[in-house]
Parts: sequence; C-alpha cells; structure tokens
Amino acid sequence: MDNRPIGVFDSGLGGLTAVKELLQILPQENIVYFGDTGRVPYGSRSRETIIKYTKQDAAFLKSNNVKMIIAACGTVSSVAGSVGENLGLPYTGVLKPTALAAARATKNNRVGIIGTTATIRSGSYRRELAEIDPEIEVFDRDCPLFVPLVENGFISESEEVTRLVAERYLVPLRESGIDTLILGCTHYPIIKPIISRVMGGGVTLVDSGRETALYCAALLKEKDLLCDRQSQGEGSFFVSDRVEGFAQTAEIFLGCDIKNDVSYVNIELY
Repeated sequence: MDNRPIGVFDSGLGGLTAVKELLQILPQENIVYFGDTGRVPYGSRSRETIIKYTKQDAAFLKSNNVKMIIAACGTVSSVAGSVGENLGLPYTGVLKPTALAAARATKNNRVGIIGTTATIRSGSYRRELAEIDPEIEVFDRDCPLFVPLVENGFISESEEVTRLVAERYLVPLRESGIDTLILGCTHYPIIKPIISRVMGGGVTLVDSGRETALYCAALLKEKDLLCDRQSQGEGSFFVSDRVEGFAQTAEIFLGCDIKNDVSYVNIELY
C-alpha cells in the first residue's frame, strides 16, 4: 500500500477528463494535477520543445512526491513517451490504454483517430494499433482547432462554431466507414456530445481519459501501490498561468468547486 498521491499533467484543461475518471474509479486516492496553461497547446510545437516541456512537467510532479505519473496528453504520449522511461516510478501516457480499447471495440477493423497535429504526424496510434492487430485499417485526421475551442469554453452542444468545425474535420472520417473513433487528445471528450452527433450512432467513441484512468488503477493494483485510506481523497491543482480562469472552467468539467485548491507554479524553474 502507498498513500502518496498520483501525479497527472497535461498542456491545459484536457487532462481533467482523466482526473474526473480517476476520482470515480479510485475515490480514495489523492491527486496532484499540473496544467501547463501558460504554454498550451503542445500540439503545434516542435518535437524538441514538447520533450523539454514534458521533462519539466514530470520534474514538477516528482517534486510533489507522487507515486505514479500520468501524461494525460495525447501529444506528449505520442511524441515524448520516452521521457517516462527514466523517471524511476510508474508512468503511463494515453497511447497504449486507448489503442487497446479501440482494438477491442472495433467490429469491422476500421478505426479512426483524431488528435493534435503533432499526434497525428507522429503516427504513434497507427504503429500501436498495427502491433496489436495488423488487420486494423486506420484513418486519421488532425483537429488543431478543437483544443483552443475547449480551452476557451466553446463546449456546449449548442455552440454553432464548434459544430461547424467538427463537421469540417469529421465528415470524411464518417464517410470512410469506420465503426470506432479514438479521441486521441484528452481535451476531446469534453466535446464528446458534439463529436458523437456528427459521427452518428454507429460509431463507438473511445475516451482516452477514461481508458487511461482504468489502466492506471490496474497498474497500481498490480504493483501494490493503491492507498489504504478509507476517506475521500483530495486534489491539488497547479497551473502555469492565471489561476482564476482555470478554476472557473475546471469546475464545469469536474463538477465541484476547486478555487481554493489551485495554485500558480513557475514551470520554468523545473
């Protein structure tokens, strides 16, 4: 048993989709979350910059004595996964858990992937799916406007601009005949109802945040690192930009007031 917190990081708000799932699956665990809101989005950055940011984010979480780190970011998982090999503690990105879930879900072996430009350009999901099942045919598309739309609160099903952008990105994937779509960025589940409406009822959406949370729970159990606390765990949230803006939007995603639990950190010190 280990009562240290679980560390989670993302370029901004998207990783909160994984935190929300963790709170449901492992309610007794403490969580330390870092959202790099001052440097979001990662998806348009160079590989070298993404690796630099990843190392800093992980170093900050390690300074908080976490027992495991989750890179709740599709871009980091796709481009900088090797960073996790040298941390000296359990680590996972979203790539492997999500690809495994998609391979289980597809019935016709036609899987779609949406993600940031860096994620799609890396070909990481294609390679992961090919290793799992070479028979799976992959159709991918980068959706660079989704992250800023989510970060700026354009998340309601009634948001016309988000629906129009989703149609522009997703109609070609729908017409390709896929029956499973990987939401390859943890921001995307936040607009899942809009994506689902565009794709139609015959397409299963695979939520990278949920699949990663389930994988984390299984890994902690396997390594005997689950905490033995009987009470509800606590969350501590850190950002690299304005606390107020993050807290207000995060409450919508998590369904609870976190104003007093959000702090600013100068990530360039790590």
